[in-house]
Amino acid sequence: MNYIDMKKLQIITVLLLAITLFSCKKQDSLQAYLVESQDKENFKTFDFSTSMLPIEMNDNMSEEDIKTFKSIKKVNVAFLPKGAATEEEIAVEKNKIKNILKNSDYKTLMKFNDKRGKATIYYLGESEAIDEIVGFANVNEMGVGIVRLLGDSMNPAAIMKMMKSTKMNANSSSLKSLEKIFKDKNFLN
Repeated sequence: MNYIDMKKLQIITVLLLAITLFSCKKQDSLQAYLVESQDKENFKTFDFSTSMLPIEMNDNMSEEDIKTFKSIKKVNVAFLPKGAATEEEIAVEKNKIKNILKNSDYKTLMKFNDKRGKATIYYLGESEAIDEIVGFANVNEMGVGIVRLLGDSMNPAAIMKMMKSTKMNANSSSLKSLEKIFKDKNFLN
């Protein structure tokens, strides 16, 4: 090997090492938080694909509404109920979630604030082609939690329009499956 090839090899080695070290840096992420929450005793967590949702498309539902529904792929929920945790534990979890969202690429879509509590909706992607929507809520009487919708080019305005064109099927097997998940996780008594 000549001197130039050795120099190139050294530069590539240093770059690969830097990339490896940077990618291994311990940084809290929402995904890691959701996974860790599953192992915590007092947390209520579940994940499901939208194919499990008991939604029927109305006859007047447009192709755009169907495309919008199909843009939503998965839902993750992690919730710490007030009765299952102390005020201090809830405050710790609230701060963890706030820090994760603050130190990330999430953009604020909207905020809600009243005497019952606070909620903020965040997103990743472009405003008309969102890949992830995150709802973070701290409700005084209920606790603190996070809901994440994963999808492909989701459009919040189209989702709201689609919701008006759908209805829940109370007799569907999907609803019974969801009800079982909620009961297994002690969401329903």
